[in-house]
Amino acid sequence: MAERAALEELVRLQGERVRALKQQKASAEQIEEEVAKLLKLKAQLGPDEGKQKFVLKTPKDSKGTRDYSPRQMAVREKVFDVIVSCFKRHGAEVIDTPVFELKETLTGKYGEDSKLIYDLKDQGGELLSLRYDLTVPFARYLAMNKLTNIKRYHIAKVYRRDNPAMTRGRYREFYQCDFDIAGQFDPMIPDAECLKIMCEILSSLQIGDFLVKVNDRRILDGMFAICGVPDSKFRTICSSVDKLDKVSWEEVKNEMVGEKGLAPEVADRIGDYVQQHGGVSLVEQLLQDPELSQNKQALEGLGDLKLLFEYLTLFGIADKISFDLSLARGLDYYTGVIYEAVLLQTPVRAGEETLGVGSVAAGGRYDGLVGMFDPKGRKVPCVGLSIGVERIFSIVEQRLEALEEKVRTTETQVLVASAQKKLLEERLKLVSELWDAGIKAELLYRKNPKLLNQLQYCEEAGIPLVAIIGEQELKDGVIKLRSVASREEVDVRREDLVEEIKRRTSRPLCMC
Repeated sequence: MAERAALEELVRLQGERVRALKQQKASAEQIEEEVAKLLKLKAQLGPDEGKQKFVLKTPKDSKGTRDYSPRQMAVREKVFDVIVSCFKRHGAEVIDTPVFELKETLTGKYGEDSKLIYDLKDQGGELLSLRYDLTVPFARYLAMNKLTNIKRYHIAKVYRRDNPAMTRGRYREFYQCDFDIAGQFDPMIPDAECLKIMCEILSSLQIGDFLVKVNDRRILDGMFAICGVPDSKFRTICSSVDKLDKVSWEEVKNEMVGEKGLAPEVADRIGDYVQQHGGVSLVEQLLQDPELSQNKQALEGLGDLKLLFEYLTLFGIADKISFDLSLARGLDYYTGVIYEAVLLQTPVRAGEETLGVGSVAAGGRYDGLVGMFDPKGRKVPCVGLSIGVERIFSIVEQRLEALEEKVRTTETQVLVASAQKKLLEERLKLVSELWDAGIKAELLYRKNPKLLNQLQYCEEAGIPLVAIIGEQELKDGVIKLRSVASREEVDVRREDLVEEIKRRTSRPLCMC
């Protein structure tokens, strides 16, 4: 250890000698000679096995996680604002739950997707897992607190060991924005409101034309029954059907027959149904189907869908909805109506690539989930939706990049500046007055900044106004208020400054 310490000291001294020669602008030959000595000493020193090189990166699963820059967060916050304001407009309360749950709470709720749950290392106590979604924790919350009636929203991160596709907005750590209505109500009224909320949010975000696919798990189960699918294979065949939006019917059929052991003729009968889609006319057609109409579950589902379309027409969104028999939603807990919003192919702007982001919102009815957690098995009917905010964010982010649009990363309304030297105290007094009055204000952290530098900072940061203090303004009891965009300047009495800034900056900002 002593020898190594002595060598390290020699390396340090030789390094200082090289730096000194460079500062003195010594000859290249002399510097080269001393650098060679330094390298020789470092070679003698060798690697320090006690010190491992630390690589700065996001975690091991970094291909499914990311950092967000101020610009990205500014866009993200505006997206969240649109979503939250819609949830509140519909009367929702907000809750939060822990980021991890008991492993047994999550087990058996997600069908084939259960393998995507992140389990935490056993700490010598209870076995825990990171939450996979916000719906199961919500059901556990209802059961624990014996709640039978609530309309709530919840925005938080969830975790999945999925194969990430970051350009498509699919991550291993991501936000979900959920809205749910729990309680015993008349059929299809809460379900219709959830679809209305979904349409309101997607329209407000202006990310392109969309279509909401609707189906019912009871129709699917009835269809499987009349086609000859064994009861034990309902869920696994449902999972195969759910892939029809990504792969062809032939591929899905091969999976059903080759991997899941379904008879080919049964798969063909399923294919006749799941390739149909339409509106209320398809519901009425299936109500007349000689086989499907004889199945009690399917008949209930079709009756509810017919009623749902009546309410959607009254809400003015029926043209955005398609009854699609291929929609399956692979999660085990759905019991009734299910839905999923997808973006339609829209004309691409110059420089903008088409993003295949898949669904941007989804949800459905899950009447049995709360009962799984209740000691007495008491059921609380629930219906809800989840907005795929990460996928939406990918679309908005790419669009802004294609348009090369500047995004403000702060909300500063005014910069307090000075036109002469020795006015730091006056700037500090004025910025404090503005802060106390609720104005978002900044100043440069220099005693005597140049006015040009202060104005350039405003242009770079997108700050709309500059409050300029000068010796003459102090004598006259005014502040010179400058518009950064137009460069127009007006003198405003100091006591009127707050109101004038508010008046000039009260216009709402657009999202993108």
